[in-house]
Amino acid sequence: MKKTKLLTWLSQFKNIYLLITSFFIVWMLFFDSNSILIQWQLSREIKDLEQEKTYLESEISRDKALLKKFADSIEKERFAREQYFFKKNNEDIFIIEMKDSLPKDQ
Repeated sequence: MKKTKLLTWLSQFKNIYLLITSFFIVWMLFFDSNSILIQWQLSREIKDLEQEKTYLESEISRDKALLKKFADSIEKERFAREQYFFKKNNEDIFIIEMKDSLPKDQ
């Protein structure tokens, strides 16, 4: 019984139209330049690029807010003093580090 089912199934491949259609489907799914695997990789890359786009847009909005804040010269001076330890010519800077801010190996 199983041999007859297998033979009838294989005998269907004698039909040239079925053979060409199945070859075409296999070719389009796996070997073509627009195959399913390539489409999957491209969609994954698009998703990654969209995530990067949203991250960069949030960074741009954060930087715009920072630039708007720096429109005032007092804010620029405060930022330069805190971040880059800038000072005026006639003043001294003392950096006080707390015990818990030091690295563990010291």
